[in-house]
Amino acid sequence: MKAVGYKNIGPIDGAGALSDVEIDKPVAEGRDILVRVEAVSVNPVDTKVRQRAQPEAGAFGILGWDAVGEVVEVGAEVQDFKPGDRVWYAGAINRTGTNAEYHCVDERIVGHAPKSISAAAAAALPLTALTAYEMLFDRLEVERPVPGGDAAVMIIGGAGGVGSIAIQLLRAMTGLTIIATASRSETQDWVKALGAHHVVDHSAELAPQIAALETSAPSYVFSTNYSDRYVGQLAEFIAPQGRFGLIDDPESFDILPLKRKSVSLHWELMFTRSLFGTADISRQGVILNKVAEMVDAGEIKSTVTESLGVINAANLTRAHTLLESGKAKGKIVLEGF
Repeated sequence: MKAVGYKNIGPIDGAGALSDVEIDKPVAEGRDILVRVEAVSVNPVDTKVRQRAQPEAGAFGILGWDAVGEVVEVGAEVQDFKPGDRVWYAGAINRTGTNAEYHCVDERIVGHAPKSISAAAAAALPLTALTAYEMLFDRLEVERPVPGGDAAVMIIGGAGGVGSIAIQLLRAMTGLTIIATASRSETQDWVKALGAHHVVDHSAELAPQIAALETSAPSYVFSTNYSDRYVGQLAEFIAPQGRFGLIDDPESFDILPLKRKSVSLHWELMFTRSLFGTADISRQGVILNKVAEMVDAGEIKSTVTESLGVINAANLTRAHTLLESGKAKGKIVLEGF
């Protein structure tokens, strides 16, 4: 079957970067389902793995986690899906990725895809929706108030893929005031359109901007990038006993400024449940089904902003290059082979 893989870690324009390849078609066993991939999106994790995880000698590393497609085969222990079902999911980081015509995935981390939007539009959502949902409701527990804190959440990096869906989930599921950061007029307009009540510029000092709002002590702060740059600033304005969550990978991270206010720290990795086969691994399927229902009800829209065409090495190289530039807004998708 057709796939896109890489042989060597390194820059996207280096030797052994993304190539069109032929690999064996997988077989569904156990609780796996085999999916004919219709569309994928590209996430920062794709570029990080390509830069850091060297494939075995002579083998290609197949990237990609977000996918939408049709079930064509099920393992003997599968309970919730059958051939012909249209599904979406974000996969598992310790397994072969979705940049291939067919892909095997554990049914417990899979949901039924939305019916009201295209495969490409749907492919933009699984990984970011799971990340945002798990952070907001499982880690930060935004439905549990912080005593004395303002009923508000700040999202650092609101225009990115995760921030874009987090804003929508908060508007649809809570009554919290949403403060999003964005530094360009284009991205500021984007987060406002998604439902942010206030927008502040993360290229300037945050505390004075927050102080100027009627909501000056948010109970929750969700950082999607450059968290090490902002931890000292957020310690100034977050509510005492507030909750701070992050998803990025700072090289070093000084959390001492959080102590004075007894701020709790929450690190979210969407792949944890699948990586460790946690007792609640099936929650990811539940979340994806919930998000699909919200999409079909018109409560959430796709965060796709750019479609780069079919799934091949040339187009995926363009997608990786754009993501690594740090100027991407929303999500990049590819569709078909």
